[in-house]
Amino acid sequence: MTLRRLTDLRETQLKSFNQTEAKAALSTLKEMGAAQPRVAEMLASGGVLKEFFTAAFSLSPYLRDIAVLRPELVADVLSEPLETLLGEAVDQVRQCWKPSSENGAPSEAEVMATLRRAKAKVSLLLALADLAGLFHARETTAWLTRLADAAVASAVDHLLLAQHHAGKLTLHDLDDPAKGSGLIVLGMGKLGAFELNYSSDIDIVIFFDPDSGILPDPLEATEFYGRMMRRLIRILQERTGDGYVFRTDLRLRPDPGSTPLAVPVEAALIYYEGRGQNWERAAYIKARPMAGDLAAGEAFLRQLVPFVYRKYLDYAAIADIHSIKRQIHAHKGHGAIAVKGHDVKLGRGGIREIEFFAQTQQLIAGGRMPDLRERQTEKALAALSDANWIRPEIAKELTEAYWFLRDVEHRIQMVRDEQLHRLPETETELKRIAYMLGFADTAAFAAKLEGVLRTVERRYAKLFEQEAKLSTGDGNLVFTGQNDDPETLKTLSKLGFERPADMSRVIRTWHNGRYRATQSVEARERLTELMPDLLTAFGRSKRADEALLRFDGFLKALPAGIQLFSLLGNNPGLLSLLVTIMSAAPRLADIIAARPHVFDGMLDPGLMAEIPTRDYLAERLMTFVGGAHHYEEILDRLRIFTAEQRFLIGIRLLTGAITGIQAGRAFTDLADLVIEQALDAVRDEMRQAHGEYPGGRVAVMGMGKLGSFELTAGSDVDLILLYDYDDAALESDGAKPLDAMRYFTRLTQRLMAALSAPTAEGIVFEVDLRLRPSGNKGPVATRINAFRKYQQDEAWTWEHMALSRARLICGDESLMAQANAVIAEVMQSPRERRKVAADVAEMRQMIETEKPPKSAWDFKLMPGGLIDIEFLAQYACLVAPQAAEVDGGHVLASGTALALKRHGEGLIGADDLDTCIAALALYTELSQIIRLCLGDEFDPKDAPAGLIERLCAAADQPNLKLVETDIKRTAKAVRAIFTATLSLKSPPSEG
Repeated sequence: MTLRRLTDLRETQLKSFNQTEAKAALSTLKEMGAAQPRVAEMLASGGVLKEFFTAAFSLSPYLRDIAVLRPELVADVLSEPLETLLGEAVDQVRQCWKPSSENGAPSEAEVMATLRRAKAKVSLLLALADLAGLFHARETTAWLTRLADAAVASAVDHLLLAQHHAGKLTLHDLDDPAKGSGLIVLGMGKLGAFELNYSSDIDIVIFFDPDSGILPDPLEATEFYGRMMRRLIRILQERTGDGYVFRTDLRLRPDPGSTPLAVPVEAALIYYEGRGQNWERAAYIKARPMAGDLAAGEAFLRQLVPFVYRKYLDYAAIADIHSIKRQIHAHKGHGAIAVKGHDVKLGRGGIREIEFFAQTQQLIAGGRMPDLRERQTEKALAALSDANWIRPEIAKELTEAYWFLRDVEHRIQMVRDEQLHRLPETETELKRIAYMLGFADTAAFAAKLEGVLRTVERRYAKLFEQEAKLSTGDGNLVFTGQNDDPETLKTLSKLGFERPADMSRVIRTWHNGRYRATQSVEARERLTELMPDLLTAFGRSKRADEALLRFDGFLKALPAGIQLFSLLGNNPGLLSLLVTIMSAAPRLADIIAARPHVFDGMLDPGLMAEIPTRDYLAERLMTFVGGAHHYEEILDRLRIFTAEQRFLIGIRLLTGAITGIQAGRAFTDLADLVIEQALDAVRDEMRQAHGEYPGGRVAVMGMGKLGSFELTAGSDVDLILLYDYDDAALESDGAKPLDAMRYFTRLTQRLMAALSAPTAEGIVFEVDLRLRPSGNKGPVATRINAFRKYQQDEAWTWEHMALSRARLICGDESLMAQANAVIAEVMQSPRERRKVAADVAEMRQMIETEKPPKSAWDFKLMPGGLIDIEFLAQYACLVAPQAAEVDGGHVLASGTALALKRHGEGLIGADDLDTCIAALALYTELSQIIRLCLGDEFDPKDAPAGLIERLCAAADQPNLKLVETDIKRTAKAVRAIFTATLSLKSPPSEG
C-alpha cells in the first residue's frame, strides 16, 4: 500500500492548519523537490498528494522537521509500499547489533545512530499512513511495538556480545547472544499488548537468573546487570543529534524504590507470592517477553499465572484497581468530561477506563476462564463478550471508543512528538487536532468526542463506581449511635420487615464491628454502601425478618466480610441469589459460611443459562485441576472443585434453572469425573511407593443412586472396586513391593481416604462400600473372578436388585468390559418370577417394619414412595431382562424411569407405568430441593418461607396443603400398582 492510493480519492479529508502554516509547508516541499526528483514530480502534478503533504506538514511541525532532515524518506514513500519500507526499517533495527565480516562488531555509538534514524523513519511513515487513513490505529500501534521490540532486543544483544568480548561473561551462542542467558526483558503495559502510542514511553521489567551459567561469579550478577541496564537505558533514551529511540521506564519492577534495575528471578517470585499488590496483578495481564532470553521469559510468566489469575475469584481486590482511577481523578483534576484540556488517557471516559474495564474483569474470572487471558484490549473485550461476561454490544461500543480515543491520542502526539494525552486548551490548537482527524471543524469533533467519552464513562460507572449511600427511595437507612432512628424504622417497615426495631438492632450489631466479618473499617464502609440494596432485596422476600436473621447468622460465622460485601455491591444478580438462599436454603447458607469460595462460581454470567452437562463439568475440572502436580494438591483441588460445583448445581436447582432429574444427573456426572481423577491420582501415588502390579487392572463400579444417575446434593456414593492381575506374579515391582491382596486393598483404602478423609478443604464424598460381595465382612477390593462367582452362586435376590443399578465408572477399559459382561450375564439369567416377587415383597415389608416413614414428606420410605418405585424397576430388570445397551464398550446403565420403561412393559400396564414415572418425577423434584435446602427431613411448620414457595412452584400447586394432598394421592396410586404387580394378597399398611 502506497500514498499513491490517495489519488484514487476525490479529496484527502485533511485540511491545512492555516494559510501561514500551509505556505511554510509548501515552501519546505519545494526545497525537498530540488534534491528529490520524485518530490518535484509530485508537486508539479498537483492534485491530492500535493494537498495532502501540504496539509500534513502544516498540521505537524514534527513531521515537517523530519522531512527537512530526511527528504529521501518523502521520496521513498511516494513510490514504495509503506509495509515494505516499515519492514525494512524494523529489520535494520533488529540486525544492527550483528558484527560484519569487514568491520567486526558495531560500536555503541553506531548502534545508537542506527536505532535513532530508523525511529525517525518509522515515525514519519506511520504518521503519513495514519493521517492519510491508509492505516487503522491497530496497525499503527502494532508497527510501533514491533520497532520497540526490535530496538530493545538489539540493544540487549549488543550489550551481551560486548560483555562477552570484554571477558565479563561467556555466551552460549554468539549468533544469538540472549539465548540461554537467563536475562529476561518483559514488555509491560501498551508495549506488552502491542498497543504503543505514537510518542510512547516503553515500560519494561528486567529479571535475570544468576545460575544461567554465563557469569563467572553469580554473586556479582545483581551489580553486573544493574550496570548493563543503565547502559541499555542510555542507548534507548539519550538524545543525540539523531534524536532518541524510546523513553524507558523500569518502575514496574518489584518494589522499585529499593530494588536494582534488574531483579533476580527467585527474588521476584518471592516478592509477588508474598507482597505483590493488586495493581501489579493488573499490570501483568499485559506482560510479554519481548527481548533477552524469550524462553526464560515465558517460563517466568508461567510461574506468575497463579499470582495474576487466582483460582478463587477475589472481587475485593478490584477495589484496589479502581482506587487507582479515583486517585488519578483526585490528584490530576480529571473529575469531569470536557473537550478543551481533557485528558483522553486518564480523564473520565478515557482510554484508561476502557483498559480498567477489561482488566478488572480479567482479574476476576481469568483464573477460571483461561480464554480471558488476552493482553490486547480489543481482544480482551471480545473474549469477555464470547464468555458472556459482557454483552456483545458493550464490547463493540467500547472497542470502537478505544480506537477512536487512540486516534485522538496519536494526533495530539504527532504535533510535536510529545508524550501528551491532554487536548489543547485553545480553540486554535484544538482545530489542529480536529483537522488531523478529518473533521470539518471543532464543533463536529467535540460532539463526537463527548459522545464517546460519555459512553465509556457510563459503561465504566455501571461496573465500578458505587458511591456510599445512606438512603433509598423509600427513606432513611441510618444505623449509627445507640438508639433507633425513627425514620429508619419507618423505612424498614415500608421495605417489608415486620419487626423493624429488632432488625435495626441486628444491623447496628454489624456496624458496631461485633462480628469478625465487620471488624475492619473497610468492611463496614463496604457494608454501608451495600445496605440500601441489601435491605431492599431482603424486604421483597416473604418473611423478610426470618431471611435477614439467617443472613445475620451467616455473617456471624464468616471469618471476613470485605470480599463478600464487594461481591454483592458489584453484582445485583448475586445479591438476589443470596437472598433466595437465605430465605429458602439454610443448608446452602451454612455451606457459604463455612467455605465462602464456593460463592465464586456464582459470578459467571452464564451460570443459569448453561446446563451442567458432563462435558461442561469435565472442561472446568481439567482447567481447575490441570495445573496441580503433587498428590495432595490434586486432592485439595478436587475437594474445592466438588464443593463449588455441587453448590452451583444446587443454585441452579434452587432457582428453577434445572429440574430435579437434571440435578441428579449433574451431581452424578460430577461424582464420576471426580472419582476418575482421584483414582488416577491414587494409582500414580501407588506406583511411586510400590510400583506396578504385573498385569494389574482396576475398575470402579458405582452402585445405588450413583449407578442410576440419581445422586442428590447430600448423597454419599456406593462403590465397589474390582481388580485383576497376572496369576504368575507374586508381588508388585516397586521399591516397597506388596502382594496382590495388600496392593489392591491398600489402593482401595487410599481411594476411600482421597474421597472421604476430612481435611481443611472438606471432603469430596462420603463413600459406602457395603454393597460389595459379602458386605462389611468381605475384603474392601474384589477380584473379578471372585465377583463373578459370588454373583452367580451366592448373591441373594436383593443383591441382584442392587446389581441392576450397577454402572462401571472408570478404570481399565478391558476390566470394565469384563465386569459389564458379568453384570449382563447375571441380569439375564432366567429366574422364577413368583419367587423374585415374593423376595421383593418380603424385602419391602422388612424395610417398612424396621424403618417406618418419619412423616408424610419422607418420599423414600413412605408406602408408595421412592422405594416402591425403585423396587418395581429392579424387579422388572430381574424378571424381564433385555440385552444391555452398549456404547463404545460401556454398558449404558439407565435411571429408574428408563429401567421402568425398558423392562416394565408386559409386567405393568401402560397407564400404571405413566403413573409411576410421574410419581418418580414429583418425588425426585421435591426431595432434591429439600435435600439441597435442608439436608434433612422436612417439617412444614419450621420450614423457611422461601423453601415452601419453591416446593409449591415445583409441584405446580398454589399452596403447601394442596402439595400434600397431591403427594398422598400419588403415593396411594403407586402403592396399589406395587401391590398388584407383585401379586400380594393385600398391600402393606399405609400407616
